[in-house]
Amino acid sequence: MDYTNRKKILEVKGLKQYFNIGRADEVHAVDDVSFDVYEGETFGLVGESGSGKTTTGRAIIHLYDPTAGEVLFNGKDVAKIRDRKSQLEFRKEMQMIFQDPYASLNPRMKVKDIVAEGIDIHHLAKNDEERSQMVESLLETVGLNKDHSSRYPHEFSGGQRQRIGIARALAVNPNFIIADEPISALDVSIQAQVVNLMKELQIKQNLTYLFIAHDLSMVKYISDRIGVMHYGRMLEIGPADEVYTKPLHDYTTSLLSAVPVPDPEIERARQEIHYDASQEGDDKPRTMVEIAPHHFVRAAEDEIPKYQERARQAGLEVL
Repeated sequence: MDYTNRKKILEVKGLKQYFNIGRADEVHAVDDVSFDVYEGETFGLVGESGSGKTTTGRAIIHLYDPTAGEVLFNGKDVAKIRDRKSQLEFRKEMQMIFQDPYASLNPRMKVKDIVAEGIDIHHLAKNDEERSQMVESLLETVGLNKDHSSRYPHEFSGGQRQRIGIARALAVNPNFIIADEPISALDVSIQAQVVNLMKELQIKQNLTYLFIAHDLSMVKYISDRIGVMHYGRMLEIGPADEVYTKPLHDYTTSLLSAVPVPDPEIERARQEIHYDASQEGDDKPRTMVEIAPHHFVRAAEDEIPKYQERARQAGLEVL
């Protein structure tokens, strides 16, 4: 993907999200994270549980007030969007698909009212008839039957519920969607269906995604670029295929070594590589350094030659 002429839809600069500040149990959930997302792309954010990726997503959509740093969406600082009209406009442009399709839908509401929440808030329908038509169209868009609109969430499978969640996110015609582990609660057979649906919708509606997950193989399938997080820090960012086949950071290599392979011979021989996180705990100042075109690694000054050599050995063009 050529990024030179693409518009940056999201810029995250030095984002910090701390909890319980000043107390013994202070948590640095996100610690100095920076990355950009370009219009029309899918940026995959991966890492183990507790790496800070979900907190990053929630800070971007302003469910939290950031401790430090900036989140710019279409050039506007999200934290400074205060008046109700601007907040409504922001919420219309940026939507979120949540991880748990069981918990994110109100069990007392019918599907038509769940999907139409955004339509009602933003007054997008002139009357009840237009509202019903919009809901039916949205349900059909995500592969559900329009007759499903009068049912309750408990009458659906997990995959169907996640489709309802996607329909709700699409109802206000957003241009940016944060998908927070949207498939982790689903059966493997359903995961591919939901991801394929998201890819189809992206093309049809010119959507931009921040796709958060811990399953690297699925992230590689849907993403244009991947950012790898660990202990609240971004350690590597690069084109999806490159990060997957030519990782530069030790943690990314470790994460990839744990991905199961559907081949019994390879699986028996596969050895997980242990990552020594103590190197992150020293006091060396580290920043994101571009080692190869569009391929960044968090590195201290004296670590750059090491990553450049790895890139050369991997056949990458070293900058």
